[in-house]
Amino acid sequence: MGCLYFNKKDKMKGKMNRDNEVCTSDGAIDSHGNPAVRTRTGTWVTGILILVNQGLATLAFFGVGVNLVLFLTRVMGQENAEAANNVSKWTGTVYIFSLLGAFLSDSYWGRYITCAIFQLIFVIGLIALSLSSHIFLLNPSGCGDKELQCGSHSSYQMAFFYISIYLIALGNGGYQPNIATFGADQFDEGDPKEQLSKVAFFSYFYLALNLGSLFSNTVLDYFEDKGQWTLGFWASTASAAIALVLFLCGTRRYRYFKSVGNPLPRVGQVFVAAAKKWKFKVSAEDKLYEVQESSHNGRRKMLQTEGFRFLDKAALITSKDLEQIEENKRNPWRLSTVTQVEEVKCVLRLLPIWLCTIMYSVVFAQMASLFVVQGDAMDTRVSSFNIPPASMSSFDILGVAFFIFIYRHALDPLVAKTMKSKLTELQRMGVGLVLAIMAMVSAGTVEKFRLRYAIKDCDKCDGSSSLSIFWQVPQYVLTGASEVFMYVPQLEFFNGQAPEGLKSFGSALCMTSISLGNYVSSLLVAIVMKISTKHDIPGWIPGNLNLGHLDRFFFLLAALTLADLVVYIALAKWYKYVKFEGNQELEHIKKENREIIV
Repeated sequence: MGCLYFNKKDKMKGKMNRDNEVCTSDGAIDSHGNPAVRTRTGTWVTGILILVNQGLATLAFFGVGVNLVLFLTRVMGQENAEAANNVSKWTGTVYIFSLLGAFLSDSYWGRYITCAIFQLIFVIGLIALSLSSHIFLLNPSGCGDKELQCGSHSSYQMAFFYISIYLIALGNGGYQPNIATFGADQFDEGDPKEQLSKVAFFSYFYLALNLGSLFSNTVLDYFEDKGQWTLGFWASTASAAIALVLFLCGTRRYRYFKSVGNPLPRVGQVFVAAAKKWKFKVSAEDKLYEVQESSHNGRRKMLQTEGFRFLDKAALITSKDLEQIEENKRNPWRLSTVTQVEEVKCVLRLLPIWLCTIMYSVVFAQMASLFVVQGDAMDTRVSSFNIPPASMSSFDILGVAFFIFIYRHALDPLVAKTMKSKLTELQRMGVGLVLAIMAMVSAGTVEKFRLRYAIKDCDKCDGSSSLSIFWQVPQYVLTGASEVFMYVPQLEFFNGQAPEGLKSFGSALCMTSISLGNYVSSLLVAIVMKISTKHDIPGWIPGNLNLGHLDRFFFLLAALTLADLVVYIALAKWYKYVKFEGNQELEHIKKENREIIV
């Protein structure tokens, strides 16, 4: 079968025959390895399938993660600070594994195979956790609720439990960055309509992630809070298995990109080539090396940018390089292409922005740990019904859904109309940091009031409080709003700015930010407890929160995030967006089309 390729002005670039059909212009291939036909592959047909897969997989993940801190305290017998630290370490490990998944995807396996393999590992980990809970962790029978604590466990049982949850971490971590990028692969940037749909996909992807966790944070959370942990874990296992089956069902319809090999040698070649030519100076008149690659091989050439001028020496053509080029014997460790150099520049520019997102992830980490612990010490009663503390994250999900709708249909068009341009990804991420500060101030204020009521009303100081858990609603909603302005544009930014051969790595940067945020959160808790604990003072975050000062910890995070915001603003002004060959017209199209086309 032949293919026709069209540019933006609909000028035919291919050879016409009766069997020709229009193929994508980005180098995508179908399941048989042929150029992907636009009408037969990808678009929202596969995009929606991937969104459903993401929703079910997230339901399964949060069926474990959202209540893990309570499982560790009630079933495994850990203290609040220890359990919060272990949850932060586990969540951090989930996203560290995203780097492994991204590397295997970009270098060797491709995104489809990587997603399938890690989803299978995810299912195996959930099965192991369900079995271990059913057989020996929930002992005596009926333990694990708020009243009946479970007994001690042997080292073998503890080891089996940790192997199970870290298999879940490996499976979900390796899958997450690739499914986001694989979903974006289903839309051709060379087509104006699909380009705009690709931008919309990231918002819907994050919405699917949050809606998928809604069931976990309500129904599953309710049963787990009542001590029916095995039921919750088996429901998560079933959801993950269905997600895997649905993912495999789209195999013949997906659009694929071939992996481009290990990127480390390409990066190393630039630094080595630049070092060999350290004595040379690059002027505006000097000719830099670039190969004449096909525009349909899935990799676009990148244009030279200012900054990191030392690296431009790697592409400088010397007389010796010219001789090797004429003899077709170019040494890649002496002469790199402009695109190679710009790939390295791109990564170097992304890293400072990425570092500034870590502090936001520290704030985000509190929702799965200290927000839950705080809610557990509040009045959870509504008539005769007790609200599971972890289910309060439903307000975060509702906040995400509400603010995605408001941003897409009200705020974004309004800004575009008044400012004649949309908010950039970097500007939206700055708004996310501001909202995160507000969330921490809200959480700290609620805790101050909770302590006042708890100290006054609690005779034995057993951790109860007369302050309703619904006072936590503002901090959850603000966190949800901040996610819309931080994680959605972060996915867009890192995926769009990453070089062609490192798209999964771009998504993994977002996940790794969450990972390091959890590790930093764990470190901060440990440092705060070390400094604040005295002989007669239990510290800021003791087992009985009424004897501590969790409010001070939340205010500390607000102050640290404010400092991070100042640094971020400076770096965002310094950042230069990547320039791809032929993408100027696409930018013009995006400015003219203010509404997302789906």
